[in-house]
Amino acid sequence: MSTSTTGDVRAAQRILADAFTRMDDLAEELTASIDDVVAKYRPDPESNSIAWLVWHSARVMDDHVSELAGKPQLWDTWREKFDLPFGPEATGYGQRPADVRKVHPDLDKLYAYFHAVYERVIEYIESLTPEELDRVVDRRWDPPVTASSRLVSVLGDVTQHLGQASYVKGLAERADAD
Repeated sequence: MSTSTTGDVRAAQRILADAFTRMDDLAEELTASIDDVVAKYRPDPESNSIAWLVWHSARVMDDHVSELAGKPQLWDTWREKFDLPFGPEATGYGQRPADVRKVHPDLDKLYAYFHAVYERVIEYIESLTPEELDRVVDRRWDPPVTASSRLVSVLGDVTQHLGQASYVKGLAERADAD
């Protein structure tokens, strides 16, 4: 591996680790700063709750990064702690409002799961090589999805959902103040 390639991978690792660390910090702040009522708050019956948004974010990271790393999902051992009526493969994709209402986990457990997944993500990021970043992981798209583009996709999804959770938190706090 050339020095510039090594430097490029290290730069990518630093950027990705920083971005995912910010997501972990936000998930921690969100879950530590709300109560169960706010965690379940939904601005309208079709909206997602903070609890669902944080759970979904963790599930997406776990599902996608575990697949990239070739490891079983952490959800396999965490699922029983959440007592959710969904199958083991559920990540939140395609869930209906009635499913969103069923996600009301203990906030400490929710963040603990999120953080455990975050640690898995960081472990994977630290293992990256140029070959791994370029590895095609899904040929159903044009262009095919590489490990690096999958990481960026996961980061975008988590960023959006935790941003939505922060927004819902603000709505819940203002609704409570009225």
